[in-house]
Amino acid sequence: MSRMPILQKIMYAAWLVKMSLRERRRWREKAGSSVPVIRVYYGQDYVPLAHETASGGIIKCQDLQNTFPNDPVRPNLLYLVSSALPSHLPVLIKAAKRAGVSIVLNQNGVAYPAWHGEGWEDTNKPLALAHSAADYIFYQSKFCQESAWRFLGRAAGQFEVLYNPVDTTFFSPTTIKKETGGPVMLAAGSHLYDYRVKIAIDTLRNLCKDFQSSRLIIAGRYRWGFSEESAEAEIRKYVSDCNLTEKVEWVGAYNQLQAPALFRRADILLHTTFNDACPRLVVEAMACGLPIVYSASGGVPELVGDSAGVGMPAPRDWERQHPPGLEEIAKATRKIYGRYAEYSFEARKRAVEMFDVKPWLQKHKEIFTELIR
Repeated sequence: MSRMPILQKIMYAAWLVKMSLRERRRWREKAGSSVPVIRVYYGQDYVPLAHETASGGIIKCQDLQNTFPNDPVRPNLLYLVSSALPSHLPVLIKAAKRAGVSIVLNQNGVAYPAWHGEGWEDTNKPLALAHSAADYIFYQSKFCQESAWRFLGRAAGQFEVLYNPVDTTFFSPTTIKKETGGPVMLAAGSHLYDYRVKIAIDTLRNLCKDFQSSRLIIAGRYRWGFSEESAEAEIRKYVSDCNLTEKVEWVGAYNQLQAPALFRRADILLHTTFNDACPRLVVEAMACGLPIVYSASGGVPELVGDSAGVGMPAPRDWERQHPPGLEEIAKATRKIYGRYAEYSFEARKRAVEMFDVKPWLQKHKEIFTELIR
């Protein structure tokens, strides 16, 4: 802000005034109903629908708005997701607090040197603001709570761990018998690092030594480098250099309605991100019967447990990344493929028992009802 040209400073100040006035109008009618009705605002005037491409924290709002529709006009509760915070967060929180409105925060991960690099402290500033302002916090995993308390400070309000949900009636296993000539692996989601995809390609090359029919599906967005186009070009060249072009299928960005069909075409999810806080991708894949090969770091071990996949040990390190080794991943994939029916059954069972969306929604209803009284 201090290095902004004067004109930009003036424009930014004017924008803040405009947003402040808008938020004051938004929250002016908080009180008034003798019978409390839950009216939630998610910090965004528009929350994408399920058929629209979306990723990250906003998907939690998609889960909620079918039961608690986004009300940007007359809300009486503010619900924030740490990985989808609005740009006008300070004035939004100030206006909500002034109106006596409770704030609920769904807390994902935080910034720290290992994945963020320089400037991680600045990235944490809005996260810390939301974290300190919240009256109730849902931490997406125990790891999320640990990292938040380490880098943002201890929670001031009430809190609990509530894992990301999945609609296990919509995300369900295929009924079509799959081929058994070799595993079909899936690397999906937002690829923030090139190693996520390159490790999957190297694993495919390794498995093809024993299973000629092995294949890899690469789905999602490429989020490293100068642009998505340059990152994708880099990966396509890597596949070509490995002579695996015929064994790799490319899928771009996908939405929530398309996700189950994508998962059902695969056998195993490869999720090698170091210290991933609580990836929704993992529980969605498990609900579709996919065992997980993963880095046993961050919050992922809490999701997969001992029976729904195989994890590769990793140190607890906030300073450096520790991608798993190729031989470890190939060994884990072979282990799962050798006992596939057992692992697939356990993945689906764990998703249904621990992560179904219905109890998740009920917990939100209980907390929302308590907070608006």
